[in-house]
Amino acid sequence: MKNKLALVIGGSRGIGRATVLRLATLGFEIIFSCRAESEEALSTRDEATALNAKCSILTFNLENRTETMQKVETLCKERVPDVIVYNAGISRDNILAFMSPDEWDQVMRVNLDGFYNVIQPAVFHMLARKSGRIIVVTSASGQTGQAGQVNYSASKAGLIGAVKALAREIGRKNIFVNAVAPGVIETAMTEKLPKEKIKPLIPLNRFGKPEDVASVIGFLAAEENMYIHGQVIGINGGLVL
Repeated sequence: MKNKLALVIGGSRGIGRATVLRLATLGFEIIFSCRAESEEALSTRDEATALNAKCSILTFNLENRTETMQKVETLCKERVPDVIVYNAGISRDNILAFMSPDEWDQVMRVNLDGFYNVIQPAVFHMLARKSGRIIVVTSASGQTGQAGQVNYSASKAGLIGAVKALAREIGRKNIFVNAVAPGVIETAMTEKLPKEKIKPLIPLNRFGKPEDVASVIGFLAAEENMYIHGQVIGINGGLVL
């Protein structure tokens, strides 16, 4: 993947970090976004650089539409990414009866509105170039729904719908659009879950690792994938069948 540029939205830790490192091993130049240059972000950059990849950090607040779209537009005018991985996601869990407007709104602003803020300006340039790959990290919760996560499930289901619709819009322009839907992955978001209660629900009887997701993203980003389009690929150990 020499001379190919990948933009990873939300790349400093967890699935995003594993994705940055996976793309680095595949030879991509990588730009990954985060809100600020934290120790985690700098560590991810340094690890990717150690893999002989050119890697840099782009900071912006994804919830700020104007700032995000300006940053993406500026990047695309300099160089259009060959691959965009939209990995941003937060959870603010509560049952709907007690969910505050802010808990609903913040999840939607990051998980779903952020997709528009990034992809809308970028896809215009991909269409002009007539090539590109967009990979969206959704969730098994967006496929089946999850009690206590109406906001999160709705946002991730929205992304699935967006992926399928966008795939129909731009496939003829040689732009591949796909999603991955992780199940329970060992990240900061899941570290407080009751593992012994959840594991029996998973046929493989274990949680996944960020690298399990990153390996699939790496395949979808590579030129070996020439016919997977508009799909949602589950990475869940059999949790969703």
